[in-house]
Amino acid sequence: MAVKDIHHRTPRTSDSGGRIRPRPRRTLQGPSGDQPVRYRRLMTAAESGWDRPPLDAHLGEPRRLGKGGYEKELERLQVELVRLQDWIVHGRLKVVVVFEGRDTAGKGGTIKRIAEKTNPRVVRTVALGTPTERERTQWYFQRYVAHLPAAGEMVLFDRSWYNRAGVERVMGFCTQAEYEEFMRTCPQFERDLLRSGIILIKYWLSVSDDEQERRFKARLTDPAKQWKLSGMDLEARRRWVDYAEAKDDMFAYTDTRGSPWYVVEADDKRTMRLNLISHLLSLIPYEAIPHEKIKLPPRQSRAYVRPPQRDHNFVPVRYQVG
Repeated sequence: MAVKDIHHRTPRTSDSGGRIRPRPRRTLQGPSGDQPVRYRRLMTAAESGWDRPPLDAHLGEPRRLGKGGYEKELERLQVELVRLQDWIVHGRLKVVVVFEGRDTAGKGGTIKRIAEKTNPRVVRTVALGTPTERERTQWYFQRYVAHLPAAGEMVLFDRSWYNRAGVERVMGFCTQAEYEEFMRTCPQFERDLLRSGIILIKYWLSVSDDEQERRFKARLTDPAKQWKLSGMDLEARRRWVDYAEAKDDMFAYTDTRGSPWYVVEADDKRTMRLNLISHLLSLIPYEAIPHEKIKLPPRQSRAYVRPPQRDHNFVPVRYQVG
């Protein structure tokens, strides 16, 4: 699919009164320019001969769980994640899991539950900040390549190279030429990852307009969550439709047979976490690795006199639990 016919997308500008002038509607066009790509899906199953499974494939009636049932099932899945971790180390697998989605969709909380019981030397989380001036001069994928897994590792990307197709495009942080180059090269970049032996899994956490609004308002009054709100988040909320169209265009190019997107409904965070983790476990065949039975050795028996407490700086005891 050609990208050269994409109309130039520029940041919005202000008039003399400080008001934002709306940007004219632009459409991602196909090679002939005759029909919008977001309605054609040329880069998906039609070209590859792959038939996407129906939404209800292999699904029975979902289990209904209360909060206690959720906690119990999450604990069971986390034990399975530890077994998967052991298998990754044993088989020297290289796994990348990408988490994308709108602000407040629950990416960070889901990653936290996945990594909570695992070894941080095996299961690593990567959440990169704004690129430095030096990084802006590099090949776009370069700073992400530096964090790819070695054998026996799993990397969880809390946002990823898809920033260019989302926030950078909508907010005007990249040029049109840079955006077009990303759309051309991203599928090839991911094919290269797959050919190198990396298992690449991509999740899009989908949250509704109403639920995102509720979560934004909750952050306004919660001191523990106010740090999550920034001017960028507020502007992204205002540009809801721009982000929706950018996501549709991104899927049209990068939802491929070899590297598909998996969409998870995220309006209910507990439901989303269980569904995503169980799906992740289903994508990588693994077995429990037998471990040698550990026996604690006897401690040294020679006498030892502990120095008096007054010789050390102890933390004051302000609480006593139980």
